[in-house]
Amino acid sequence: MESDFTTKEIISKEILLKAYTQMMLAKSMADIYEENRNICKYVHSTSRGHEAIQLATAYQLSKEDWVSPYYRDESLLLGIGFTPYQLMLQLLAKAEDPFSGGRSYYSHPTSKLEGLPKIIHQSSATGMQAIPTTGVAQGIKYIEDFKLQNFEKNPVVICSLGDNSVTEGEVAEAFQFAALHQLPIIFLVQDNEWGISVTKEEARTSDAYDYAAGFVGLNRMRIDGTDFVESFIQMQKAVHFVREERKPLLVCAKTVLIGHHTSGVRREFYRDEADLAKHRAKDPGIILKKYLLEEGFNEETLSQIEIEARKQIEEDFNKAILAPDPKPETVKEHVYAPTPITEEKGTRIPENGEKIPMVDAGIHAIQELMHKHPEALLYGQDVGGRIGGVFREAVTLQQKFGNKRVFNTAIQEAYIIGSTVGMSAVGLKPIVEVQFADYIYPGINQLVTEVSKSCYLSNGKYPVSSIIRVPIGAYGGGGPYHSGSVETMLAQIKGIKIAYPSNAADFKGLFKAAFYDPNPVIFLEHKGLYWSKVPGTEEAKTVEPAEDYILPFGKANIVKFANEEEIQKGRTLVVVTYGMGVYWAKEAAKNFEGRVEIIDLRTIKPIDEELVFERVKLHGKCILLTEEALNNSMMEAFGARISKNCFKYLDAAVEIMGSLDLPAVPINLILEKEMLPNAEKLSLRINELLQN
Repeated sequence: MESDFTTKEIISKEILLKAYTQMMLAKSMADIYEENRNICKYVHSTSRGHEAIQLATAYQLSKEDWVSPYYRDESLLLGIGFTPYQLMLQLLAKAEDPFSGGRSYYSHPTSKLEGLPKIIHQSSATGMQAIPTTGVAQGIKYIEDFKLQNFEKNPVVICSLGDNSVTEGEVAEAFQFAALHQLPIIFLVQDNEWGISVTKEEARTSDAYDYAAGFVGLNRMRIDGTDFVESFIQMQKAVHFVREERKPLLVCAKTVLIGHHTSGVRREFYRDEADLAKHRAKDPGIILKKYLLEEGFNEETLSQIEIEARKQIEEDFNKAILAPDPKPETVKEHVYAPTPITEEKGTRIPENGEKIPMVDAGIHAIQELMHKHPEALLYGQDVGGRIGGVFREAVTLQQKFGNKRVFNTAIQEAYIIGSTVGMSAVGLKPIVEVQFADYIYPGINQLVTEVSKSCYLSNGKYPVSSIIRVPIGAYGGGGPYHSGSVETMLAQIKGIKIAYPSNAADFKGLFKAAFYDPNPVIFLEHKGLYWSKVPGTEEAKTVEPAEDYILPFGKANIVKFANEEEIQKGRTLVVVTYGMGVYWAKEAAKNFEGRVEIIDLRTIKPIDEELVFERVKLHGKCILLTEEALNNSMMEAFGARISKNCFKYLDAAVEIMGSLDLPAVPINLILEKEMLPNAEKLSLRINELLQN
């Protein structure tokens, strides 16, 4: 789009004075923080040098809009309507910090305040906000397409980025998706030519404007972000363009860095005086003051604004110092949002019901949910109408619901996972798929940095309601990149939930629970159980539960009981497992009639420790069985907790059985069998333990 600043347009006196006032507030804040470094002990950045573009952007936004500021965007927050005092509460990590309740850094906002633009959780990981924020724009487009909500104005989404963050691969994924789907988003790149101590020459071949040319459909502008007048007029054009045209736009705003990178990485560490002088010469406050004087504003008035700004900031800062700190007992709050699903409900085994394979349970669960909930949608690699997933796990769904509710994505695991943050924030219910567990790794950054922390660091404002489907597990020579188990890595991530069903009925019931849970759920689906093609897994097919059936997380199931008489004699043990392990355990138990109990965990997070501890205490012997490599695994850690809680009831050490500690699953079937557990290997372990 046209971006030349060639005409002098009228900006009201009120806006010009407001901008100068807020620039002086931002300057005074930076000065006060620097003068009180011993008090401002938490790491922070300030907006010095970036004030003009940030305020110019903020003044264009309305209550329908969404904005993702980055950690240098305090002036943007001032322009939106937050007070210096509110910002200082976060600076000093106070209990009344309106964004995170004292949990996150300065200028890491989240907001759902009425009358202001909304802000999803913002992290420190540079560039990572691009995907969740693009997810907001994706969600708004979906809402508009299906007329799920009426807006007074067409919403615009702003994603603010530093120039060096644009070199992140995940930013490219966001640009690609926004351009391909023509989303109503502005990527505002503030280019001060520094990435901590890394210069533009060291870091990149071009600025964001030139880089964006490669994303066909992404409109672009380049403006002087130190000049408030130019910035205001151009951002007014930019926001109007996106509000009306519903197309994406990148704005490359040239700025300067007058302050430190952060309070901990100070400018004198890496910048010489010549560079600092060059940047100070483009101070937005000085440029605006010069313009105001040329336009006839009174110098005394401007000087008084500076004096009053300093006075206000001193008062606010002293007040913020005295504000209470968070109470220690609040530290565990908002890890998860409360789920309404706490009891098993509905009909699990309808009369005259037909058995279905686990893969159909997934298809039917999604189908029922999408018929009932227009806010539900499914996307991922190859889930569209041509094949309906590489395991046919989404077949027929696009034909039934159309290509705006069920659609393919590019090979972008980070985008697939991270976009659910924004989709959930606008009220949608995304169901997404990563094609194989082995390929979830590119999405781990988003899962850890954005998805899992959103509820906790937003102080409960933005839990991420999403289901991430992940086919998992080894069988039939799938080889090193299609057979992996990743549950231990996922279980280490706090703030998410993990299901791992072993049969069709559990799958459908847990999937419904996951949908209605306001928290992010990873749904691990063993490929070998989808169709019950693996010998011995026929019981993964079950009678299909009724549509109203729902199974809460954290409720393990005893799928096989030991004989009461054998228990009384102390001749029994319990095998605790999940997924394919259930069928290895069932087969092995045939060799020890009445002496083996089997617990199917069904969910890994939360895990039903109460039932497991109770049954281990009853039997006195326990084997934990997993398909994962054993050392340092989730089950090994669970074994330690069992030992601690059941110690005086144990007749033998807790046994843990898993795959061999190898980097990958070999493709050769003989080698695969040697690596994995199976019923025969488990039988030997059971026999050894029962002989003790």
